[in-house]
Amino acid sequence: MEEIPQLKVSGKDMKHLPCINDAWLAIEHDKIVGFGKMQDWEGIADWTNLTVIDATDKLVMPSYCDSHTHIVYAGSREGEFVDRINGLTYEEIFERGGGILNSAKKLRVASEEELIESALERLNEVMMQGAGAIEIKSGYGLSTESELKMLRVIKKLKTLSPLTIKATFLGAHAVPTEYKNNKRAYIDLLITEMMPAIAEERLADYCDVFCEQNYFTKEETIEILTAGKKYGMTPKVHAEQLSNSGGTLAGIEVGAISVDHLEFVGNEEIKALKDSETMATILPGAAFFLGLPFPPARKMIDAGLAIAAASDYNPGSSPSGNINFLLSLCCIQYKMTPEEAINATTINSAYAMDLSKTHGSIAVGKQANVFITKEIPGYSFIPYSFGSNLIETVIINGKVI
Repeated sequence: MEEIPQLKVSGKDMKHLPCINDAWLAIEHDKIVGFGKMQDWEGIADWTNLTVIDATDKLVMPSYCDSHTHIVYAGSREGEFVDRINGLTYEEIFERGGGILNSAKKLRVASEEELIESALERLNEVMMQGAGAIEIKSGYGLSTESELKMLRVIKKLKTLSPLTIKATFLGAHAVPTEYKNNKRAYIDLLITEMMPAIAEERLADYCDVFCEQNYFTKEETIEILTAGKKYGMTPKVHAEQLSNSGGTLAGIEVGAISVDHLEFVGNEEIKALKDSETMATILPGAAFFLGLPFPPARKMIDAGLAIAAASDYNPGSSPSGNINFLLSLCCIQYKMTPEEAINATTINSAYAMDLSKTHGSIAVGKQANVFITKEIPGYSFIPYSFGSNLIETVIINGKVI
């Protein structure tokens, strides 16, 4: 709980999680209007007709913010999951027409109604697991028609779901099959045809690029994101997931709000991030599911960086949006403290969506997005008891879901 909301927490400050024991929290309409110790409750404003929720021996937590997902998709990819068990790499599966191209093929034949229905199920799932705000990317269309279809679906989801949703244009997720031998023509299509159409319908808050070998180079990433900025889309980058390919430095150069993945981030990138306003975002679910090396989260925090963590919920490399399990991965595999992990999935991930003024912590005036746990001894019990469902009550926009 915060008296004065912070926009993000960095370095050693991530080890601090403001808490009040034996507390009260007041919500009016969709906003937090007060909080404090129970001993100070008497004499507080003459509120009447209160609905009281007794949270004795339970925790009241700010809802998680998930700043990186791909949850609008058609069909699953468990076949590729089995292929990887049998020894194929992510790149080999992609070369065989799998991966992103597989999802693009399925999405192109799916209707908007089908995509809305399946995505809404996933949104409801993650909401009951504690999420209060979420970013959703396009990138499984890879054609003007299908990218616009995805972004229109996301726009519709904003009206159907109580969650706060941000939309990202990720046309530069991969080069589609029909442009396999002419990537330049596809980049021109992104910039001269897709972006103007997206801007006209105001479909995207952000523009993202998969900066990686065999996808888009650092120079191409800068070109695409610079064009996106001209159409009102703030840059984001898929950076350093499979190799050190320049995505982080490209993102910093164009003023990206976040660079995400970072498995292969190095000392140069860490120093550059320290001197920037760009949020370093790790995606432990994807590294876990693909068996990738872990990004050096401990090293980045110790160097003074702010770290966000998001689910990367998608059908191919991270088919889960459960932030509670993500906390366990952060603590067990990345050696982050529970406080660091919670800050990474709340206030810092809110920052990565430009929402930290309104979301990501419990503070007067912020959106009343919180959840109440079952009776547990403390917040460290959440990552400790991996796989357990400890959330009892979800409140979004001041309403019990």
